[in-house]
Amino acid sequence: MKEQKFRFLPASEDKWKDVESLFGENGACGGCWCMSWLLSAAEFNTNKGAGNKRKLRKLITEGVEPGIIAYSGETPVAWCAFGKRETYKRLLASRTLKPVDDREVYSIVCFYIKKEFRNRGLSGELIKAAIKEIKKRKGKIVEAYPVIPYSDNMPAAFAWTGIHSAYVKAGFTEAARRSNSRPVMRKSVNR
Repeated sequence: MKEQKFRFLPASEDKWKDVESLFGENGACGGCWCMSWLLSAAEFNTNKGAGNKRKLRKLITEGVEPGIIAYSGETPVAWCAFGKRETYKRLLASRTLKPVDDREVYSIVCFYIKKEFRNRGLSGELIKAAIKEIKKRKGKIVEAYPVIPYSDNMPAAFAWTGIHSAYVKAGFTEAARRSNSRPVMRKSVNR
């Protein structure tokens, strides 16, 4: 099979239509619109669907660029969300994923890959593209919260924070583990 080439662009205001197209009617997964980590559980559930879509659009139109989009040709096919750890309310409230120390980190929190583009190594490429963008933003440490799959057939819906092995391949190491299936992993970003 011929190797697929992807290009990666920040989710800027002029890319909103691409985000809408990629996430579709369901907002990627169940009305999430990649707002799960950014809102408290109550806020997220109240806004599920159209409300979360409005919130993501507001972030993007305000210039936040909360993720990157992967393209196959001109078609948006995948997403990776990241930002400064302190912007993620759910992450701050998590006992399992609480801060390892007081250093400033960027967190990679979510992936969405169209079904037909899964199992092609795209998550690893998204991780590399996110790190490249984080470098541009002067980030020095990248943190992630992948799952360690409980089986070879784990549903994609349970892997939205990424798979442990993809981060290991990208050079991340375990910084903390407060759960058997959810380590905190880190990578220093070299200039």
